[in-house]
Amino acid sequence: MKYVLSFLGLGIIIFSIFMFGGKNNEYQHNESVRIHVIANSNSKQDEEIKYFVKDVLVEFLKDKLEVVESKEEAKKFIKLNILKLQNIVNKALENYGVEYTAKIRLTKENMPTRAYDDVVYVSDEYDSLRIELGQAKGDNWWCVVFPSVCFISSKNFENYEYKSKIWEIISSVI
Repeated sequence: MKYVLSFLGLGIIIFSIFMFGGKNNEYQHNESVRIHVIANSNSKQDEEIKYFVKDVLVEFLKDKLEVVESKEEAKKFIKLNILKLQNIVNKALENYGVEYTAKIRLTKENMPTRAYDDVVYVSDEYDSLRIELGQAKGDNWWCVVFPSVCFISSKNFENYEYKSKIWEIISSVI
């Protein structure tokens, strides 16, 4: 009897996950612009610089792209400001004390699947604001610049709140 109740409870949990916890919304990739920052190398300093550059870009873009209402408007803003973005990033790199520069362009790239809360961006080709730092042989950081999904400072990791969907479902059943 104990095993029957255990299996029944497990069945309810699995059913709940599929019915209520697994309702990720696939965001239409043709309505978004992703951002892709590639570090010069995988050295500790270059990884720090990658996140520093990400923060500089976010600071510049967050207010401006927050009011944009379509992917086309976002792409237009990026295209009109690509040289400004390049100058901002290169000045930040210079202030950081490195000798390499960045190459920035709006392009199409294959991106992996990523989930942000209940929205899933499936692996596919996306319009992308691509930032290559120096030799661009290091690890990547990518996210979504439109709609503004990822504009969180890498300095505020302690403010993230991680949630377990499974625990939420189990807690609601108990």
